[in-house]
Amino acid sequence: MKLNLPSFLRRRGLPEALLETSEPKIMHISDTPDNIYPFILNLIEKSRPAYIIHTGDLVDNIKLERRPELKERYKKRVQKLLDILENSNATVYIVPGNEDDPKILRKFSKKAKIVKPRDIIDIEGIRLALAHEPYELKDNEPIDFALYGHNFKVIEKGLNGVLNINFILPYSKRVIKVKYPDGTNFERGYKVMRGL
Repeated sequence: MKLNLPSFLRRRGLPEALLETSEPKIMHISDTPDNIYPFILNLIEKSRPAYIIHTGDLVDNIKLERRPELKERYKKRVQKLLDILENSNATVYIVPGNEDDPKILRKFSKKAKIVKPRDIIDIEGIRLALAHEPYELKDNEPIDFALYGHNFKVIEKGLNGVLNINFILPYSKRVIKVKYPDGTNFERGYKVMRGL
C-alpha cells in the first residue's frame, strides 16, 4: 500500500520500510530546536512509533545552561514538545540534556519517563543505554545500542540523535535513519556546519 506523504516528508526520503513494517518502532531524537516540532509531529503521525526516546536538549535553540533568564520561554516551548510526544500514544523516555531543566521536565511531563544518563532500559527484547553526552555511557555493559546526542561524535554500538532521527526495529535490530529538516543544525547553533 502506497501512502501519500506530505512533500517535506518525501523530500526527506522517508523510507517505505519504516511505514510498511509490522515490528514496533523505537524512535530516537535528540537536540531538537523548536522550529522542527511540526516536522516531528508529522513524522510521528506517519511512522506511529511504539516508543520515543529523546536524549536531551528538548528546546535546543534555547541554551538554558548559558542563558537561565530564558527559563519562561523554555517552559512554553518544552510544554509544546511534551504535548506532541505524550499525545502520540507511544511510551516516552527522556534523558535531560545540559540545556534542559529536569525540574521543569518532571513538572510538565504527564506520561514521559524522565531517566538519568547511564540508565539502561529493555524494550521489546533489546537493551538500550541512554545518555545525553557520549562520555556519560558505561563502557562494559552488555547492550544492543547506545542512544545519545549533544555533539557529532560517533561511538561503537552508538546511535547519535544529532546526526539523524533513528528508528530501531527491535526484533530484527534494524536501524532506519531519517534526516532532520534542512537548517536544523543552524537552529541548534552549529554555525560551523554551514561554513560560517
